[in-house]
Amino acid sequence: MSAASRVVSLLPSATEILFAIGAGDRVVGVTHECDFPDAARGLPKVTSSLLPTEGVAPGDIDRHIHAARHAGSSIYRLDEAELARLEPDLIITQELCDVCAVDYSEVRRAVRRLAGDVPVLSLEPRSVEEICLSIEEVGAFTGCLDAAARTAGAMRQRIAEIGAVQRVEPPPRVVCIEWTDPLMVGGHWVPELVRIAGGLSVLGTEGAPSRYVSWDDVVDAQPEVMILMPCGYDLARTLEVAPEVTSRSGFDDLPCARSGRVLAVDGSAYFSRPGPRVVHGLEILAAAVRAEPSGPAPHGASYWNQPATSRMALISPAAL
Repeated sequence: MSAASRVVSLLPSATEILFAIGAGDRVVGVTHECDFPDAARGLPKVTSSLLPTEGVAPGDIDRHIHAARHAGSSIYRLDEAELARLEPDLIITQELCDVCAVDYSEVRRAVRRLAGDVPVLSLEPRSVEEICLSIEEVGAFTGCLDAAARTAGAMRQRIAEIGAVQRVEPPPRVVCIEWTDPLMVGGHWVPELVRIAGGLSVLGTEGAPSRYVSWDDVVDAQPEVMILMPCGYDLARTLEVAPEVTSRSGFDDLPCARSGRVLAVDGSAYFSRPGPRVVHGLEILAAAVRAEPSGPAPHGASYWNQPATSRMALISPAAL
């Protein structure tokens, strides 16, 4: 297999992986959501959103998504003319979630119209180890095997270090809110990250998709730690929608609210995207589970009831 030299990434996580392993100079096209690293921002965009998102409440976004699915429509537009102009010799996408990327069948139809036989690499990680393996797979397709192995190896080492730190017993009960209206809890690698961090994911299941839950489910779970991580939202947007959870009846009586262990995070950067930065997501979880809630929040996170001056404070990895 010859190494790809012109790559179009239809996944923000794939874009991050490509740059992390030294293949960033081979990326010729990305999605409208590829915002990391900074070098990716100026690359040609081959997708756009068909959803109204700017200033739109999470509940309205969810209704638009369901309406599009019911109508058999995609929520993303793939610019086939731009895709053809870029002449890729590799396209990276996924089939795992039709909300996270252009529908896989649409990608396959577009590829059939391209000149030549352009391979499509679909990344489908459901666990932390599978994220590491997907990095190595991208390395194999791009001829960056050594750099990919180093990147995945560094991730595995840091994950093992955090997992080896003495745990709180019994493990705190953790709920990770992946969407605020309607409520969803994180799945796939998120419950596993909770376990490695020393917590107990009481509503999410390792390797299983994210799922809808009721507020009664959350109350019955009596979480001692709550992480607000709406999919695709940065920290500022998460803080804006946090009241959709924190203002619900009975929230103030939850153990996490009474102790102050309710953390808003940059879900887009550190939890939603299965790439190298999930390790920092793990560090955030470990801090939430093990650190004193009166202390500073990790970078990319904020305790919901702390003043803005402490929201972006850094926490030393040694404190974990």
